[in-house]
Amino acid sequence: MDVLDRLVEAKKNSVPVALCIVIETKGSVPRRSSSKMLVYADGQTEGTVGGGELESRTVDMALESLKNGRTRLLEYSLSADNPESAGVCGGEVKVYIEPQVSKPVLLILGAGHVGQAVARIGQMLDFRVIISDDRKELCNPEILPGDVELLPVPITEIPDHLAIDERVYVVGVTRGSEVDVEGLEVILRGSPAYVGLIGSKNRWAATRQGLIDRGVSLEKIAQIKSPIGLSIKAETPNEIAISILAEIIEKLKS
Repeated sequence: MDVLDRLVEAKKNSVPVALCIVIETKGSVPRRSSSKMLVYADGQTEGTVGGGELESRTVDMALESLKNGRTRLLEYSLSADNPESAGVCGGEVKVYIEPQVSKPVLLILGAGHVGQAVARIGQMLDFRVIISDDRKELCNPEILPGDVELLPVPITEIPDHLAIDERVYVVGVTRGSEVDVEGLEVILRGSPAYVGLIGSKNRWAATRQGLIDRGVSLEKIAQIKSPIGLSIKAETPNEIAISILAEIIEKLKS
């Protein structure tokens, strides 16, 4: 199976991968134009763009592109006279990197009215929408139609089903502080891009203290945005959902 076949396979399975292509060369170089390499999020590679320092630098930049979703054009000198040379062959190489990242994940904790509204609008914005609630009478396809993945499991079991990484945006709209404390302790062990929590000042104070009592660091707790959403005087579930997703879009684009 060649590099392009592997790329198709990765995209089919929603596996983040960066495609690196040698697009231009001059002089003596280790690999010619159209040479390709895939770089996976764990640093594993398939194919090559030349090996050595050139390839090592390309892998590092590809991993950065996977994190922020941005393309890159890298230009390498392989001249021994250049102190920043990536080799000694004597030529020049240009490598284009295009990250093939999966959709950002909108993880909604709570399938009540606000959670349902966030799920509906999140689909329109092309998120991968996942909603979790241990109340199976709410977390079912009849109440949550469309392209929504359901996790009708206890909140502490969510990381067993989903990697909480930099592509995950967590929307906490659960039924109460007790659930928040239990779930956020586990969620914050990962590295989510965003964690927002709905509720009053009193609810947040109780949640914060509960997390402290469970040994969650203040640094981790500081990652939580509460109250969730932009301040637009939202009142209805749909208005609240819009304020939440506007804040997430702002974070996503920053």
